[in-house]
Amino acid sequence: MRICFFNRSYWPDQAATGQLLTELAEDLAARFGWQVTVVAGAALNAHPAQRRARWTPIAREERHGVAIVRANGSTFRPKRFVARATNYVTYLASAAVASLGLPRQDVVVSLTDPPVIGRVALAVAKRHRAAFVFLCEDVFPEVAALVEDFHNERVNRALDRTSRRLLREADAVVALGDRMRSRLVDEKGADPGRVHIVHNWADCEAVRPAPKDNAFSRAHGLVDKFVVMHSGNVGLSQNLDVLVEAAARLAPHPDVVMAIVGDGARRQALEDRAIRSGLTNLRFFPYQPKELLIDSFAAADVFLVSLRPGLEGYIVPSKLYGILAAGRPFIAATDPSCEAAALGARHECGLWARPDNPEALAAAILALRGNPALAAAMGHRARQLAMRFDRRVAIETYHDLFAGLRQKADPTTPMRAA
Repeated sequence: MRICFFNRSYWPDQAATGQLLTELAEDLAARFGWQVTVVAGAALNAHPAQRRARWTPIAREERHGVAIVRANGSTFRPKRFVARATNYVTYLASAAVASLGLPRQDVVVSLTDPPVIGRVALAVAKRHRAAFVFLCEDVFPEVAALVEDFHNERVNRALDRTSRRLLREADAVVALGDRMRSRLVDEKGADPGRVHIVHNWADCEAVRPAPKDNAFSRAHGLVDKFVVMHSGNVGLSQNLDVLVEAAARLAPHPDVVMAIVGDGARRQALEDRAIRSGLTNLRFFPYQPKELLIDSFAAADVFLVSLRPGLEGYIVPSKLYGILAAGRPFIAATDPSCEAAALGARHECGLWARPDNPEALAAAILALRGNPALAAAMGHRARQLAMRFDRRVAIETYHDLFAGLRQKADPTTPMRAA
């Protein structure tokens, strides 16, 4: 079984999409013996030792049984549109060239970083007579509206045409939740019979409930604080301004601390705003390596999952699954139809607050702070729910989907068990 993924972000990038794809590719190779190839871009945050082939347009390496083809485009810090666009275009061009040298594949999978990479992946699938899977981590052009420094209707129309074509020609489409599925079927015209819901996941062995009194909490003076944490990308979609405004309203409660852990396009602006406002209860921390995630997650009493209004279903916050695995309650400052808000309400492990209402967010925070028994019960239910979205479960779902497509194309191909 040969399978090839196309996505710019891959190990050692810290973006959630790249980390999830890395786990998926490595598990398919290790657990099922598949021959896995990833056509990835140059890592944006690689260590110097990992940059040795950066100036080679196409480089090859292997890690944990996965063949990595580096389509080495530019690696500008994606703070502005010109830098992001340059990274996308140069990766796309290198990936198109790299695709010509690929061995024959059985299944070709395109993610959405960048949104047009699916055109290259589809061409490879047709050339190899392979099954084509469109894995929608984000839905375009709607997500393109996040780009604050560039808006172009012609570009958006082109993205919409590309998205609809990929949905139409894919043998299978992966949606990350019920709301995304309805977006793809009702708004984009995807064939409902070809759309499969596969949630993102967390590794419930690597992330698990732990005591709050730990090395991370002690190092940062958080043991005796009620900590509200956002952990992950600090980008354009997260709508973290509402957290800053809620922090201002919670200033009279000195035991409540807001913690933003991670980095992204909006972090500097949020830090500057917090300084101007004199918010000593809002603190910023860098990305935490995987080996420290248990302690950093355990430092939180409640997590925030936020999303700009109108983006529900076009984006599914992947951070939710790590929160569930950590056994902590969360507040979903999202549209109520967002996957996080729906799961929180259905399984009683999260509260909902209007995404544009800092007063509602502050009230939800104080409600959990004032009722430790409720918070503990919600955290317990969160961990139980996390087992449904464990890494092993998700990988097996993908295995069955991909193997089924291969067997449908060639019924003589046996399905290998885990």
